[in-house]
Amino acid sequence: MAVLLAWLRLALWLLTFSWSSVPGVLAQNTPVTTWPLHDDGLNKYVQWDHFSFKVDGKRLFVFSGEMHYWRLPVKEMWPDILQKIKASGANAFSFYGNWAYHAPNATTVDFQSGSRDFTQLFDIARSLGLYVIVRPGSYVNAEANAGGLPLWITTGAYGSLRNNDTRYTAAWEPYMTEFASLTSGHEAGIGGNAFQYQIENEYGQQWIGDPTLRVPNETAIDYMVLLEENARNNGIAIPLMHNNPNMYSRSWSKDWSNERGNVDVYGVDSYPACWSCNLDECTGTNGAYVAFKIQLYYDHFQSVAPTQPGFLPEFQGGSYNPWGGPQGGCGSNTGADFANLYYRHNIAEKSTAMSLYMMYGGTNWGAIGAPIVATSYDYSAPLSEDRSIGSKFYETKNLALFTRVAEDLRMTERLGNSTAYSTNSAILTTELRNPSNNAGFYVTVHADTTSSSVESFQLNVNTSRGALTIPQNGSIILNGHQSKIIVTDFNFGNRSLLYSTAEVLTYAVFDGAPALVLWVPDGESGEIYIKGGRPAQGQGQSGQGQNGQGQSGQGQQGNPYQGQGQYGRDHNAGRLTVANSWQHASSNPWSNGASNHWRRAASNVRSSADAQGLLVSFTQQKGMTVVQLDDGLRIVIVDRTSAYPFWVPTLTADPSAPVNETVLVQGPYLVRGASMSSDAQTIELTGDYTNATAVEVFAAESVNTISWNGQSLKTTKTQYGSLTAQVAAPDTKGFSLPALGPWKVHDSLPERLPSYSDSGPAWVAASHMTTTNPSPPATLPVLYVDEYGFHNGIHLWRGYFSGAATGVFLNVQGGTAFGWSAWLNGVFVGSFLGNFTQTAGNMSLSFSNATVNAGENVLLVMQDNNGHDQTSGALNPRGIMNATLLGGSNFTAWKVAGTAGGDNHYGLLDKIRGGLSEGGLTAERLGWHLPSFDDSAWNTSSPSTGFSGPGVHFYRTVVPLNVPAGLDVSLAFVLSAPSSQKFRAQLFVNGYQYGRFNPYIGHQVNFPVPPGILDYSGDNTIALAVWAQSEEGAQVGIDWNVQYVAASSFDVKFDGSYLRPGWTHERLMFA
Repeated sequence: MAVLLAWLRLALWLLTFSWSSVPGVLAQNTPVTTWPLHDDGLNKYVQWDHFSFKVDGKRLFVFSGEMHYWRLPVKEMWPDILQKIKASGANAFSFYGNWAYHAPNATTVDFQSGSRDFTQLFDIARSLGLYVIVRPGSYVNAEANAGGLPLWITTGAYGSLRNNDTRYTAAWEPYMTEFASLTSGHEAGIGGNAFQYQIENEYGQQWIGDPTLRVPNETAIDYMVLLEENARNNGIAIPLMHNNPNMYSRSWSKDWSNERGNVDVYGVDSYPACWSCNLDECTGTNGAYVAFKIQLYYDHFQSVAPTQPGFLPEFQGGSYNPWGGPQGGCGSNTGADFANLYYRHNIAEKSTAMSLYMMYGGTNWGAIGAPIVATSYDYSAPLSEDRSIGSKFYETKNLALFTRVAEDLRMTERLGNSTAYSTNSAILTTELRNPSNNAGFYVTVHADTTSSSVESFQLNVNTSRGALTIPQNGSIILNGHQSKIIVTDFNFGNRSLLYSTAEVLTYAVFDGAPALVLWVPDGESGEIYIKGGRPAQGQGQSGQGQNGQGQSGQGQQGNPYQGQGQYGRDHNAGRLTVANSWQHASSNPWSNGASNHWRRAASNVRSSADAQGLLVSFTQQKGMTVVQLDDGLRIVIVDRTSAYPFWVPTLTADPSAPVNETVLVQGPYLVRGASMSSDAQTIELTGDYTNATAVEVFAAESVNTISWNGQSLKTTKTQYGSLTAQVAAPDTKGFSLPALGPWKVHDSLPERLPSYSDSGPAWVAASHMTTTNPSPPATLPVLYVDEYGFHNGIHLWRGYFSGAATGVFLNVQGGTAFGWSAWLNGVFVGSFLGNFTQTAGNMSLSFSNATVNAGENVLLVMQDNNGHDQTSGALNPRGIMNATLLGGSNFTAWKVAGTAGGDNHYGLLDKIRGGLSEGGLTAERLGWHLPSFDDSAWNTSSPSTGFSGPGVHFYRTVVPLNVPAGLDVSLAFVLSAPSSQKFRAQLFVNGYQYGRFNPYIGHQVNFPVPPGILDYSGDNTIALAVWAQSEEGAQVGIDWNVQYVAASSFDVKFDGSYLRPGWTHERLMFA
């Protein structure tokens, strides 16, 4: 094997060397290396080689996006997300499992209750035509609480975790066994769409020390072998993959070593602009942050995995927002320009498989999130937390659609990477070439990718007609922080472009004739050469095209190209049919509420023919232009504004999206799907729109009618064969949100009072004198919450002592942004307010303002537990590390309360939401946050009125909601308070904790809540727990807003009542 790999690397080096500095050499001289075709020995339906994956014998450019079903705990909403991922041009999606979500205690694994049946994702994927990358864990990281490990495993009783310890193995086996078994029935090759199965996550620990020395880490290797055997023994027959955390670790590649534990397919995760809005977090991996600075992967893959595709299982789709991050995240770091530049750069690095992390982030509801993140997991992803789409989504779509149809891109060698290709040394070009047919792809970018300059250049390319400098007239324009892929000998249908300086967006084939879609930014020029192209024979007024419409009539020679829009003629090239399509004048036509003004596109289209083809050049303004040749070839040219709402829905559920099984649609905010009527005369579109919308469809000749969301539209056929129709503005005036209120309020901290009894089942004696946790406490007994079956949310500690203490020293640990407060005999003695950097807080509190009894005294410590850390930090304890009385006394006993029922909460109280949804407040234990709880005896007051003094008040209101049928409405709650206020608040919606608001530390004020959690056709219980940490008390503003309203084919008024179980009498025992 080592000799073979050395030979392969040498062959690749020779191939690269012979081309990298000679951009003028003819492409036909490309040497061809024969690479092995791999499969896993169990499933030949999925294969791979040096170039790309193959599924069912067809090469695949994997363009995927990540979503987490457990961050959207409403299975009825999963189709909405996956429909949008499909519409983005992606052909796959990826998802993590979450062991903690499915295993609430050590004896339970649940894949049925609520929205825990993840196999429904496979059914949706099969119906839409998406491949699936399955990533079960057992550890997933993902900014999840303990990295997705169940919290009962964090005590130390199961060892140091993520190794071959038999205690840990016995813990994960039930979850991983069931996950694999459930997945095995949905694999590619047996009717399903799952085509890769990940083992562990970012576990680059195969080697001890320097990976180039290949000193095996037997403990890690044994662990990987156990996981792999578990997958295979439980029916997984698709390739096993792994995602290395960086390019240094070089773990688990069969091309790199023959060591045990290697997976079938090697991958590397990359976040070049930092995975966090706190850029300092990434300095150790990426170096100092520099905006738009790229990373290089090509040499790494050729060294570590040369016989495998360049695979990026996680490539940056955005960044998570830590507690100290800006409201709304840091989308400007990874916006539309980021998508344009970096995703094309991955192609330049010869990657043919990448999955964006995240495509849709979702929400850290309850205790799902790790301490480093607040409630939002929007991730600045292409698909926002509130499910809306915008420029980043559209920019991603523009490239994904190209990779879906560029068949020759799936098999290329990288021949060069140099500024010598361009007439402008500021431009760096990477040449990729298909060795079987010499199709070329030139990825152009600023040599300094951090530059914002606008550069013009010509490009030296190799074509089947020899070396050319293109464009032959004019230049290519490249804006700062953007990239363009220039194609040569690009095959589409039965036709071929010799070259195009406009980017290919997509193409489709109708009745045997292709329709090619090209795009350039507004105001830029493009030039294409169509092999064998002949101009259409027709009549028209010739002359220079402007912003108007040409006149039909007998073509005349003279001033060429006059009369843009109908039939233009070059006096050297016969006739060419050119037409303008209507288009929005608004710079953002897909935005909510955009006015509807219309204009004609203004493209100067020129053509000239020779014996081998047709040269067409143009300058594209806003809108869409269609060029038609007399053999039926249509070329659609759009600017960026028109390319954004340009969709290519598939007519079948084939993930490869055959070009003769798609249609082209321009205009709507979103097109979710398309089908053909039984008589093949109506194209039936489904999707969303926010205002009056012109729809244009390119489809088969037999189609004469457009149907939109089940309604037949008045349809007109254009002179160039497309169909146009108008969708009237949706009626959204009948919907408005009711005001929140009236509010009821009740004290939620009786535990502070000396008269309170902690003798009930809510309380557990904290009496352990030893711990298995590797971090022992400074004082005894052990006051770690996980020791006593409580794991998340707010915990209450009651410590008893007698004697003349003068104060207490407390060291409490609860994760980033946590806090705590203390009361002695009902009197407030102080708080640790927390911040977004400290995970523990220690203070000495004086009892001078309280009465210390000669007899029994009770100290209440109320602690916020923001979750367990990730990776090895999962074992970091949560609770009181040190509780020392000052002045001579000692604590005689401790008790602790947390989530009602502790580890038994799931079986006793709430299988649907699960224990991760609530903590240990009196209000939570007694179910005040749940629908149908009777608060009629409570006082009336609102959170905005607030209260004075430290403590916890719990507010409730019930509000009706009735969203009209046919509308998709996204709603969010908005909390407000001055940043100086020292309080913590939790938002509950129908029993789910859907917001943590801490104005003193964090900046999140907007909290989206999806349909299903909210009842869109009934009453909704909204509650707010407000914990004031100082004498000034707290006042909280609360309202809700409409994020967007769209008329939609997606029904958000499903019956989700099963997700919202109400209050039960069993709660009363946990007072």
